[in-house]
Amino acid sequence: MYKNLNAQALGISGQDSELIELALSYGFKGVSLNLVDFAEQVASQGMARASRLLVSARLKMGSFRLPIDWTAEDEPYQADLARLIPLAELAQQMNCTRAVSLIEPSDDHRPYHENFEFYRKRLGEVAAALAPFEILLGVEFLAPMSARGGRAFQFIQSFDEVLLLLRTIGAPNLGVAFDTWHWHLSGGTLETLRSVPVDKIVAVALADAEPETTAAEATLESRRLPADGGAIDIPAVLVTLAEMGYNGPVSPEPDRGQFGAASRQQVVKQAGAALDAVWKAAGLSSTGKLTPVRGA
Repeated sequence: MYKNLNAQALGISGQDSELIELALSYGFKGVSLNLVDFAEQVASQGMARASRLLVSARLKMGSFRLPIDWTAEDEPYQADLARLIPLAELAQQMNCTRAVSLIEPSDDHRPYHENFEFYRKRLGEVAAALAPFEILLGVEFLAPMSARGGRAFQFIQSFDEVLLLLRTIGAPNLGVAFDTWHWHLSGGTLETLRSVPVDKIVAVALADAEPETTAAEATLESRRLPADGGAIDIPAVLVTLAEMGYNGPVSPEPDRGQFGAASRQQVVKQAGAALDAVWKAAGLSSTGKLTPVRGA
């Protein structure tokens, strides 16, 4: 596994050259791709010019956010699905073969069992569309009750529920986007994490929580830097992932508000330093492998 900069998740933006420079300056080995923006660059500049900085930097392509509105009516959803094909082809050309997408934790129109079937069908369709391009799709969920937004019907808000949904679909390229903060708030354990086949872990996001914070009271704004909140043993999570053989991106993803008025450079510097600290505490090498204990 490798240290990945997800600028969008950190609430920052910039030209490719600026973000690449920040990633290289603060020890990141990969960057997540804004696929829609990149496709626009390719359309206006051509592939060679649009990709030259990313290629020359020799950074891994971490993941991209899937440009699909899951809750849309059939016609706009089908239009999204059609637009996804050339984007997936472009992602494959850039060797960015990990996509992530969010399941909303509530709905105003469909009760739980209907929504489960709705997502089961659509996730299966999108996974099938991505399969020819060898792209993995990782599913995210939101654990806090505050994320329900006052909607009528509750839906998936735990790691176990996501795993159940994925098992009912059975698509080989469908897995989880593992987020330590939501996993912790939903009662996840290291044993639960170990039960997931490693090829079903598509991407990893690290954020700590404040002690004794529960899903009933947490807000997304309370996502802390890795090892800054003290509630989640993130080094133990990294050790577990390394033991499992996970080889994908690991991104620090606290809420942007945790940085105050910090500049873009300061945000990346702090995020990189926090990731370095938990990486070292886990005893990982620069390539994300467990460092052998001397004398062992």
